[in-house]
Amino acid sequence: QVQLVESGGGLVQAGGSLRLSCAASGHTFSRYVMGWFRQAPGKERDFVAGVTWSGGTYHADSVKGRFIISRDNAKNTVYLQMNSLKPEDTAVYYCAASSGGGNFYSSFGYDYWGQGTQVTVSS
Repeated sequence: QVQLVESGGGLVQAGGSLRLSCAASGHTFSRYVMGWFRQAPGKERDFVAGVTWSGGTYHADSVKGRFIISRDNAKNTVYLQMNSLKPEDTAVYYCAASSGGGNFYSSFGYDYWGQGTQVTVSS
């Protein structure tokens, strides 16, 4: 069992930056693929970025060059650095953990979810 708690969301102007954090419980954090997803009102939950056990990273095309996912296994934490934010980035951002074997780009590939943190980008 893994519990995930996100933090770092808030209101920011377009062009600004935010860093989201996701703290995980449990001593097996390093064995999980970690991901960030986001969901805007009335829309599906979309993949944003993922990081493997060894630190390999994957980013959605919509955020490449602007967002960076990273993890610190010693701190049981995964981060999402978001730069050059746009109004269309406004959403609830969720952290997720996958024990592996699924499609890391799909929400169905993840076993555990945080409660989400709101990111609002004003124009």
